Amino acid sequence: MFYIDTSVIGGYFDIEFEKETKLLFNAIRDNKFDIVFSSVTEDELLNAPEQVRNLLSTVPEANKTRIELTEEALQLADSYIAENVVGKTSREDCFHIALATIYKADVLVSWNFKHIVNVIRIRGYNAVNMKLGYQTIDIRSPKEIIVYENE
Repeated sequence: MFYIDTSVIGGYFDIEFEKETKLLFNAIRDNKFDIVFSSVTEDELLNAPEQVRNLLSTVPEANKTRIELTEEALQLADSYIAENVVGKTSREDCFHIALATIYKADVLVSWNFKHIVNVIRIRGYNAVNMKLGYQTIDIRSPKEIIVYENE
């Protein structure tokens, strides 16, 4: 199960990220992966173009799960900030990390290299997770998880 953040949804329509993102969504639609997304993702998509907002509706219901932001996730996200993994302006990014951790996603998938898919940040998130008794989280970009056919 992959937790996908908003950057992956937007990446479907971005020239820089579309190839790998479309391969990922095709794999999801082909029942190779299940995804989890959150109420945070939905909130972030409110002002996105219509095609971006509607992308999740193209994924079969059986292959996606929507989860809510919980008090536990808020507290874990704030712990990342308190431990200086990222600054206060990255709180919504921390919500994604916390939700993926709490819901035990196999991988959090993101195109956000500044605050999420970054080895220093990943080590920080996982140090906080271990300190607080949570599992570590694997964080990857779509490039790292898709299967490339013979090209």
